[in-house]
Amino acid sequence: MIHDVIDAKYCNNYRLEILFDDGKKGIVDLSRYAEKGGVFKKFKDLIFFRDFVVSKELGTITWANEIDIAPEVLYSDATNTPLPAWMQ
Repeated sequence: MIHDVIDAKYCNNYRLEILFDDGKKGIVDLSRYAEKGGVFKKFKDLIFFRDFVVSKELGTITWANEIDIAPEVLYSDATNTPLPAWMQ
């Protein structure tokens, strides 16, 4: 089951506190994305990284309407649960 992000707050560095539609929440560290390159190279700029929105349409966090991270990945990281089998 996919759980949508319904709220997110910046904590510090690359850490966000995320609340999901099932009431669970947790803190995720997205620093690994800043090292990935490609579209994520923009994350090296913390001012850019901090300027995210929760997209109700996509059920996840987006940056500049062009970058997003799958809600399944965020949920797995935030709740310390495995990714769905179809993603492994």
